[in-house]
Amino acid sequence: MVTKIVITCIYLAVIFYLGFKGWQSTKKSTDYMLAGRQMNPFIMAMSYGATFVSTSAIIGFGGAAGLFGFPLLWLTLATIVVGVLIAMVFFGKRTRRMGLALESHTFPELLGRRYDSRFIQGFAGGIIFLFIPVYAAAVLIGISRMMEISFGLPYDTALLLISFILAGYVITGGMKAVMYTDAFQGLIMAVMMIILIISTYAMLGGVTEAHQALTDMVNLMPAKLQNGGMIGWTQGAKFGTPLWLVIYTTIVYGVGIGVLAQPQLAVRFMTVPSDRELNRAVLYGGLFIPLMTGVAFITGALSNAIFYKEVGKISIAVAGGNMDKIIPMFIEQMMPSWFSALFLLAMLAAGMSTLSSQYHVGGTALGRDFFERFINVPAEKSVKITRIGVAITLLAAILWAWVLPPSIIARATAFFFGLCAASFLPIYLLGLYWKGMTKKAAKVSMVGGFSASMFWLLFVHAKEAAAIGLCKNLTGLDTLVSSAAKGSWVWLLQWVDPNVVALPVSMALAIGVAMITPKMAEKHLEKCWINI
Repeated sequence: MVTKIVITCIYLAVIFYLGFKGWQSTKKSTDYMLAGRQMNPFIMAMSYGATFVSTSAIIGFGGAAGLFGFPLLWLTLATIVVGVLIAMVFFGKRTRRMGLALESHTFPELLGRRYDSRFIQGFAGGIIFLFIPVYAAAVLIGISRMMEISFGLPYDTALLLISFILAGYVITGGMKAVMYTDAFQGLIMAVMMIILIISTYAMLGGVTEAHQALTDMVNLMPAKLQNGGMIGWTQGAKFGTPLWLVIYTTIVYGVGIGVLAQPQLAVRFMTVPSDRELNRAVLYGGLFIPLMTGVAFITGALSNAIFYKEVGKISIAVAGGNMDKIIPMFIEQMMPSWFSALFLLAMLAAGMSTLSSQYHVGGTALGRDFFERFINVPAEKSVKITRIGVAITLLAAILWAWVLPPSIIARATAFFFGLCAASFLPIYLLGLYWKGMTKKAAKVSMVGGFSASMFWLLFVHAKEAAAIGLCKNLTGLDTLVSSAAKGSWVWLLQWVDPNVVALPVSMALAIGVAMITPKMAEKHLEKCWINI
């Protein structure tokens, strides 16, 4: 315990030093929001990766892999192809160039200036400010669960402690502090994950032996999971069953595609001085991100074999039914004590890097995008309002982390990723590549995608609709399709992620309305495309 406290204190000292360094060099709004547009490719890539791969990925989705097994590795493939290659090459370069031409400081501001619309910037900022605390809460829960199990702290105490530490350097230091600390934290995460995967396979006698041991445990799959369609941890789920839909529509598709429209990631493309840095960042990100997610998912799945070998129980049983505790308990009970202390730092790093970016984006969404642009507050007050916004986002995340139920991390993350994809991805993609995209089409697409996503969440998707209870109060049914014949395609819609429906609706609205509405002024388009 003493070792953990000492190592943690050293780590926090470095974090606060980097935060202080960021504060010292933050002189104007561009420094606070975009790190002066002068970040080198390594720091940018590590910051992007550390923000993308948080405790929600390692603790939450690693725990989900403890429940669903190796099928979650399809999400790792998605992070490589979509989250790194497509994001940095096809979105990153044009985002940087257009952001520079339009003097954009935030993701909603990029959208607003591309379409010359205060409404688009304000509405996008409002969505981000209102809903990013749910995603931040998922990350907070992950790191708080790790501290709860590692230090024996009450969950509420761990939650408040982490939140106050974060507040110190994000509110004062801005994007420079966030990115400096992200890069340092990313290095810690990479080293710990390499040690973890080697140790996990060593405990089971090697790669082949480990996978065979997990395959042979097929008869231990809980009856509730079998009824939902699960066959085994290496075999996955039967096609078209409820759990197959959860794995592939919510986890793989929802998160894998949703990463392209994440405001806290897209803004990083605007922090580098040229395309050359983005090209180099593909290499760093292409190694870092799959290392993080792949190791977490493999370890989560194999924890079943190790727990069963050592204590005679599968992972979800050891975790008391809360899959958010699977990875923390595996680290604490099955790994050496020295590694437990260092891995705690990796989780602190993962959680703090993502949370700092989430709070920063939430603050800028309120200050610059909503108040300055939409409400028309004077620009000189925007940094002060942004800092207030960071504090509000922080408090909202704490409240969500208190009230959300167990096994929620992966679901909360997928919710925010899907909502951003449905609301922003079509107008972001078409805005970067198609001069024929119009202001009216962007407005209709964004509002329509957001509305479709929320409707499906509140009235069709079983997990959220049943928990929120609005559909039950209005119709007497948990969901609009729960009364359909069991096993029918209509009944199965309860497990189809909102993004499967909302994203195509949003894209169709964008293209359809753009075809019948007046094009934007040629002079404005020339300004947008001047660097492209």
